Amino acid sequence: MKNMLIEHLSYLWLLIPIVLLVFYKFVLRFVGVVIIPDGKLGLVTKKFVLFGANKDLPAGKLVAINGEPGYQAQMLSQGIKYWMWIWQYEIKLVDFTVIPAGKIGLISAKDGKALPLDRIFAPSVSCDNYQDSVEFLTKGGFKGRQVATLPNGTYKINTLLFDVSEAPLTIVPQNQVGIVITNDGKPLDKDEIAGKEIVGHDKYQDFDTFIKNGGSKGLQPDVLQSGTYAINPWVIKVEYADLTDIRIGHVGVVISYVGDKGQDVSGDQFKHSNLVGEGQKGVRNAILEPRKYAINTRTMKVVEVPTTNIVLNWANARTESHNLDAKLSTITVRSKDGFSFNLDVSQIIHIPMNDAPKVIARFGTLENLVSQVLEPTIGSYFRNSAQDKDVLEFVNNRSARQADAKKYIDDILQGYNIDGVDTLIG
Repeated sequence: MKNMLIEHLSYLWLLIPIVLLVFYKFVLRFVGVVIIPDGKLGLVTKKFVLFGANKDLPAGKLVAINGEPGYQAQMLSQGIKYWMWIWQYEIKLVDFTVIPAGKIGLISAKDGKALPLDRIFAPSVSCDNYQDSVEFLTKGGFKGRQVATLPNGTYKINTLLFDVSEAPLTIVPQNQVGIVITNDGKPLDKDEIAGKEIVGHDKYQDFDTFIKNGGSKGLQPDVLQSGTYAINPWVIKVEYADLTDIRIGHVGVVISYVGDKGQDVSGDQFKHSNLVGEGQKGVRNAILEPRKYAINTRTMKVVEVPTTNIVLNWANARTESHNLDAKLSTITVRSKDGFSFNLDVSQIIHIPMNDAPKVIARFGTLENLVSQVLEPTIGSYFRNSAQDKDVLEFVNNRSARQADAKKYIDDILQGYNIDGVDTLIG
């Protein structure tokens, strides 16, 4: 009998949680007592207000800050709360908002002021990382997607007012750059492909400062270097490109499509095109020496120019690795006595390092230099010189022909800021 009594008492322990729940639901809640446990928040919905100035929520508003009926901006924190009558208040327990390591929190406000017509995303307001709903609404917080983000951590967020989602941190890998395109800001200036460089925005992690300092919507001129950034992906898109590698034996000539209007710095002796300084639009006078550079390949083009000797072959069966002579072929000439014969010619040239920008400013590419200057100059020289000689005289005096050709071609190339190193007849 005693054992049976003990067994029945053990079952009574199982009823204790049920009794406590019934007591809370129908006794404590009936007299207006609410218990908010540790690690939870109480979201409050007020069902009605019988009388007074705040018995109706203003039109267009979702969240109440002055005791009107509806979702309440004020939350209930841990502890025992009184006067929360069950017939007047609905209480929902929710967890804290946790943003894990390697993530940021994106915030969208369901209530607030209407966005200005020139903005797509809501500027930040002081509200303790969106944990103070009343401050957000009373200090002019805007409805919609917010530019500010939440860093890794735990937050007391009123999810009746704010939706919170997660996004990964922006990581720019080694040997790459991040090219930035913004989705908000003032329109680009006319005829510009990118905005002006803006300072003070902490690598686009402080977008409010970017906007305040005059940032434009669209492609940006500066880049993000290797690293990790807390960037709002709603507001900013990041594309990736390799570092610009200038190889040994070469220099880089920068053609910039952004910057201030260029002032020519090439000097009076160079009249064929303009060279500009740092931060200006055009072909820049300063060269890039061999190493890797964080270049925005959407706003600048870098032409790599060899500073070692360049060999070009006018020969059907021979092409150098640089491939600049891929379209050159054996030169066919006719002698004074009417014989046609073929010449294989090799021309060695050298572009002085500091003259590389002038060559690119004048021709655009080395391929254009070959097709517009070297190919017609060398071809016409040998065809003209052969017409004045008998075939045997031309062939037997090849050394003299080479020396004459070298001098003639070198004089021509000097006018293009290029050294003619040697001319060889095969």
